[in-house]
Amino acid sequence: MLPYTPIHWLLFHEAAGRPEGLAWMNQSQPFSLVMTSANRGGEPLVIGNGEAVVELAGIADAFLMHDRDILIRCDDSVVRMNVAGPQFIRRARGATPRAIQLADAGPSVLALGGWFKNSVCLTRGDQAFVSQHIGDLDNAGTCNFLMETVAHLCSVLEIEPERVAHDLHPDFFSSQFAQSFAAARGLPIAGVQHHHAHIAAILAEHGVAGPVLGLALDGVGLGVDGTAWGGELLRVDGARFERIGRLRPLSLPGGDKAAREPWRMAAAVLHELGRTAEIASRFASEPAATTVAEMLSLSINCPATSSMGRVFDAAAGLLGVRAKSAFEGQAAMLLEGLAESRPAVPPLQAGWRLDKDGSELDLRPLWSSLVSVRAPAYGARLFHDTLAAALIDWVVHAARKRGLNNVVLGGGCFLNHILSGSLALGLTAHGFQVWMATRLPPNDGGIALGQAWVAQRTAPTEVVL
Repeated sequence: MLPYTPIHWLLFHEAAGRPEGLAWMNQSQPFSLVMTSANRGGEPLVIGNGEAVVELAGIADAFLMHDRDILIRCDDSVVRMNVAGPQFIRRARGATPRAIQLADAGPSVLALGGWFKNSVCLTRGDQAFVSQHIGDLDNAGTCNFLMETVAHLCSVLEIEPERVAHDLHPDFFSSQFAQSFAAARGLPIAGVQHHHAHIAAILAEHGVAGPVLGLALDGVGLGVDGTAWGGELLRVDGARFERIGRLRPLSLPGGDKAAREPWRMAAAVLHELGRTAEIASRFASEPAATTVAEMLSLSINCPATSSMGRVFDAAAGLLGVRAKSAFEGQAAMLLEGLAESRPAVPPLQAGWRLDKDGSELDLRPLWSSLVSVRAPAYGARLFHDTLAAALIDWVVHAARKRGLNNVVLGGGCFLNHILSGSLALGLTAHGFQVWMATRLPPNDGGIALGQAWVAQRTAPTEVVL
């Protein structure tokens, strides 16, 4: 980043030896200053002087205090450019809680978002106020931050919610807090399916009415059938949706552990291709490789998922890009970076298949080719360009079959620059109106808006959609 506060300039000036005048500000300095938030990894920002001394003891060598207290925790916003213009990766300082104008007024809804990259949304009339980035709800500090944020928004905006909305997953802290918040106030509550919320958030942002075809691609979201979704074609019409297509499911050997270890997803692909016997030798450096092969053969602790996020993990594992991820999305990000280091390549001919009614996209032909690729950068580019062509084919088939002209692209996988750009340009070239997230992130940081939008259009009784 560039220095944007006086303290940044003072630190640079001190490190440069306190030169006279201003000329030094136009010269490249032989050092870097790295700024990061004052918090332990995964926990909320530390905003109090006393809190900092306690929480950051042993991490910080010194503290620069100020007598001006910080009132609200708020991270830096993170934005990148894509084919549609600026795109939020994280929406926070400078952007929240700026209102998002809705097409219609409705009852005030408090929507509690999901688990990862949580944010909450509060509506008033025809405006929606989405909070700053709160974070992953996997520790007590972030869960407390969520509750602080709800109380602050209700107070500063002077809104008493009339309805509450949440994700379908019952184990999410956000879902549990929604239940307790609604019960304490006698409010109706709506559970909104994760991928429905992804598409609805974009409809709300752009004021789009009428039925649309939604392509929702992300890591995971609980489906209405109790399985892990993540690569879905949905027909969305307001508060109702129909699942009309999915990616051919892959096994998750070891359950959630497979989401953190891409080599396991690569092993699942080999099993799908009838090459289970190759798993142990291909991943000989992994002590669990033989066990995973047996698990896949016997279908033990191998739930199925249609997740596009796991497809990216599988490609990274097959190409040797990353065996184990240190953080969510790392393998997919590295794969994208490799692909961007090369020019586009022609997609594989017959690199995918659609079933008879076009409801399932089968990527096994692409997998068969990737297994034998020995140049990771080329393989990454081939994967991206073939995947984009396959998705365009799938969407065009489904949209024309149903007479839909509006296509909505939502979910965390659309943070991938190559994928989002290729689909937007490709579908536009086929004559479709394409809608994407612009004022909110396409990932789980935006689903609270979608939950609120759906709940506004739902009868005021407890309901799970």
